[in-house]
Amino acid sequence: MNIELRHLRYFVAVAEELHFGRAAARLNISQPPLSQQIQALEQQVGARLLARTNRSVGLTAAGRQFLADSRQILGLVEEAAARAERLHHGETGELRLGFTSSAPFIRAISHTLSTFRRLSPDVHIQTREINTREQIVPLSEGSLDLGLMRNTQLPDTLAWQQVLREPLLAMIHRDHPLAAKAVVSLTELAQEPFVFFDPRVGTGLYDDILGLLRRYGVTPVITQEVGEAMTIIGLVAAGLGVSILPASFKRLQLNEMRWVAIAEPDAVSEMWLVWSKHHELSAAAQRFKKLLIDASSGG
Repeated sequence: MNIELRHLRYFVAVAEELHFGRAAARLNISQPPLSQQIQALEQQVGARLLARTNRSVGLTAAGRQFLADSRQILGLVEEAAARAERLHHGETGELRLGFTSSAPFIRAISHTLSTFRRLSPDVHIQTREINTREQIVPLSEGSLDLGLMRNTQLPDTLAWQQVLREPLLAMIHRDHPLAAKAVVSLTELAQEPFVFFDPRVGTGLYDDILGLLRRYGVTPVITQEVGEAMTIIGLVAAGLGVSILPASFKRLQLNEMRWVAIAEPDAVSEMWLVWSKHHELSAAAQRFKKLLIDASSGG
């Protein structure tokens, strides 16, 4: 059996018009080839589909059934094509996004997520809050499409682009004398009990901030080690010590705590958008990537 979609379209046109001349005009072909194609179709099907007389064209019982089935098949083909086109343009599918705990506090990222949700409401966004080091393997293996992480050493399998460079700020309890200052130095902070990340957690900020302190020969006395930035903020607000976090966390304002600028000019941190060099990005991931890069560059 060699039935093509055009045969179905020809038959549907004749069955709906019940007139070969009108059907041929609708299909923008001449009438003799149309009649030949319908005859060939009936031979392929093995049944008479149309009852023809000199004055009229009608559907046989087999023709009525074949018309219903043909409409369904053509509809399915159109739906399949539409789904493929939407997937190709990133309007459907899935976006697998990894991000550090600080990423949602960055305006460019939260704005991009909101814009992407509005532009691509049918894309399923699968998010994983995962620290910087732990994103590297799933990005390399392709189980994550994109990762948002702090600047860190990456393997050659991954590519990245900076989406934010922001200052690091000191976090000090409001009753502490340093909280009244406009700017504090790393040396001043190192003299206080320090609340910081547990090194086993693997956050990029751990390496980032300790590396900054080491560059200035400062060794903080870490009295509390925790797993989450939110816990650090809570403990500083409770008066258990001081700490340092990126300025994006400043969106969290607690009455018990003050955010204070750091004097050293290289007290900065970067947020990167990271992806695999060897796994092709889906159209949805490409759309999100472009939106975020444009948002972070002001485009």
